[in-house]
Amino acid sequence: MQNNESVSLPEDFRGVHIHFVGIKGTGMAALVEILFHKGAVITGSDVSERFYTDEVLEHLGLSALPFGAANITDDVQYVIYSSAYKLDKNPDLIEAVRRGVPCLLYTQALGAYSERAYSCGVCGVHGKTSTTGLVGTILKEIDLPSQVLAGSVINSFGGTCTYTSPMIGNDVSSSGLQNVSSSGLTRGSIFVAETCEYQRHFMSFCPQKIILTSVEPDHEDYYPTYEDIRQAFIDYICKLPNGGEVIYCADDKGACDTVGLVRELRPDIVMIPYGVSSSGLTRGSVQDDYSVTFGTVANERNCFTLGLFAAKDDFALAMPGRHEVLDAAAAVALVCRLLVTAGKDPLDYYENIKRGLLNFSGGKRRSEIVGRFKNSNGAEVIVLDDYGHHPTAVKTTLEGYREFYKGRKIIVDFMSHTYSRTQALLSEFARCFTAADEVILHKIYSSARENPADFTITGRTLYEAVMATGQQNVSYFEEILDAADFAKAELEKPLGPEYPDGYLFITMGAGDNWKLGKEILK
Repeated sequence: MQNNESVSLPEDFRGVHIHFVGIKGTGMAALVEILFHKGAVITGSDVSERFYTDEVLEHLGLSALPFGAANITDDVQYVIYSSAYKLDKNPDLIEAVRRGVPCLLYTQALGAYSERAYSCGVCGVHGKTSTTGLVGTILKEIDLPSQVLAGSVINSFGGTCTYTSPMIGNDVSSSGLQNVSSSGLTRGSIFVAETCEYQRHFMSFCPQKIILTSVEPDHEDYYPTYEDIRQAFIDYICKLPNGGEVIYCADDKGACDTVGLVRELRPDIVMIPYGVSSSGLTRGSVQDDYSVTFGTVANERNCFTLGLFAAKDDFALAMPGRHEVLDAAAAVALVCRLLVTAGKDPLDYYENIKRGLLNFSGGKRRSEIVGRFKNSNGAEVIVLDDYGHHPTAVKTTLEGYREFYKGRKIIVDFMSHTYSRTQALLSEFARCFTAADEVILHKIYSSARENPADFTITGRTLYEAVMATGQQNVSYFEEILDAADFAKAELEKPLGPEYPDGYLFITMGAGDNWKLGKEILK
């Protein structure tokens, strides 16, 4: 078995043949995009099931091969693989090891790539993808050489997972920032990436700045206690260099708890809060004031102000939810701190930031509108899909929809992901659907890393727990498409005067119940 801890990536990717095992993974596909445009020769393998990342790969002229030893030819120089596959189990990886081909986990490859840029990591239990997408969409309007990698397709990136500034073209190692300041942007172009806490994957990343959105129990199969997952975030933040910056949500108890413990260990790290509760926590400089004041929500616009730009007009998002406003505040804070580090005044970029925020329209499976139609009564139905799978994310997202789509009846179809998460957070799940008018539940969508036989909990257990809270209009269908006729009938019912705008039908979760939305749209 090879020791892949010491494997790194070449300085120049042009003509280098890299094979990706698990190429359809969202992070993997994003890294494929970056390395493809840097001149690498790419092949990859995965399962035959179609994922939305197939479109990303097809846009590059690539397609996934079936797993097999024959994929590892004499031309393959590096293998990058998803953590879902093991060196001693997957046939591609077994052959690569036999041949002595250097193999890197995706997270190790991302970490190696981050070393050659001024890198910023976006982390947290919730909001990583949206926040990263917002950062990239704002940076598209800013004259800083930057590259951004998100964990999903971002609409405003042009339907891809990555954004690369024209200032650096396809070469993230070309600087364009040398000697612009004495503060730190001398290591090359800016690289911003979504970094994941699961199995401490983000510990391979080399950050100069970090956004921390939230910390609370999750991934109970790996982090049995809150203290375990909190410690992972503490260790990640402590990877920052002397004087590095962590931009954290002052409205999230776990984030505040985490940075408080970091402060004791590393008083040199600069703590920059954002959110409603951050106004009393600023460090005395107007440049650090990212306090949020929520504004009006009307005409499908979510308005808010930030302390730094208090003298300006409101910012606006075309996205629902106060959680999206907080993600936007985090993104603005990071962009502003990058501008300050580059010797620029963020106030000069107000219009650019405002334009970037309004241009953001979410990502694949992140409040994604997948279709609209009129029912037989002439009422409009919006079909929306969202990846929210933690009870806090489900609750805040549904509350955001309720505020944003005030005149619509909300029906949510939810599929819980992993037995361990559902069991550990059952009481929180039972109370997270209160903003919906109708709830449809299914069996639990399992993970390859757990055995359902080890658990007594089922999807019906969750259904009974929701019913026990007294919530009305809850239905259970074991299989996803078994709910199709019921959902279609619900969407044909005449609406009362409290719902003048029609219906909002949401498929939510990390499973494959998005198929129900597609079926309804047929």
